[in-house]
Amino acid sequence: MLRKTIYISLLCLLGLAGLPAANAQTVAKLEADTIALGDQTTLAISRALNYPSTDMLGTGGIVALEQTFDTATHTQYTVLTCFEPGEHYIHLGPDDSLLLVVTDVEIDSATAQLRDIAPIVQMPYTFWEIFRWVLLALGIAAIAFAVWWLVTHRQQVQQMLGTAEPVDTRNPQQRALDNLEQLRQRQLWQAGKTKEYHTELTDIVRIFIEESTAIRATEMTSDETVAALEDSEWKIDCAALRDIFTTADLVKFAKSEPLPHEHDRSMSEAVDFVGKMWEKVKPEEEEAASNE
Repeated sequence: MLRKTIYISLLCLLGLAGLPAANAQTVAKLEADTIALGDQTTLAISRALNYPSTDMLGTGGIVALEQTFDTATHTQYTVLTCFEPGEHYIHLGPDDSLLLVVTDVEIDSATAQLRDIAPIVQMPYTFWEIFRWVLLALGIAAIAFAVWWLVTHRQQVQQMLGTAEPVDTRNPQQRALDNLEQLRQRQLWQAGKTKEYHTELTDIVRIFIEESTAIRATEMTSDETVAALEDSEWKIDCAALRDIFTTADLVKFAKSEPLPHEHDRSMSEAVDFVGKMWEKVKPEEEEAASNE
């Protein structure tokens, strides 16, 4: 008997608990169910199990603009508009919808007048519109001047920053002799670098010729360089130079391996050639300075 009483009581409690759910109904209301073309209205939906999204509401010519939700009242607000006149149904569920009537704009043909499109009106420029273009032009001019000044005064800038390379005050003869001595001390041919040794030796001589005269020795062949020196106003004796070039060409192109004394001979001939040629081609100020 007690068990039966408990069973009946549970059934009653379950029935009472399900009563609000059974009675709960979705409440949907339009702020205005008739609007003019392009106007807006707000749809309020409360006590719904599933609230429709903007995509679900924006069908059949209706456009859902924005959506908010009031958590205090559990109400969803959706702003709607429409640009198609007529009757439009807002579907809230399988068997539930609201009617929205959209009225067209009425035009009184008796009083309305058709007019041409108004011409484009040229608005006057404001002070700021003119001033910003002036600022832009001044900025471009300042940048261009700064670039020009840095390029034309590069050495001064490097000196100010302490990055300028020291000025080489040596004459071509001193520079060539110093480079030949540095090449001798590196002992390239003794380390088996025969080709590198003779290539650098002839390059030093060619650069010396180019710095001392107008002959572009670095762009000429060995024979062209010798011919240019012999036909020049100084009539340079090129016997030693020809011997240097011949040995170097054999090493570079015929893979010849000179004897040790031939390496030293090329170096001695280069030093001798630089000294003798400089005596003939050196500028007058150099000669006056040496005489003093």
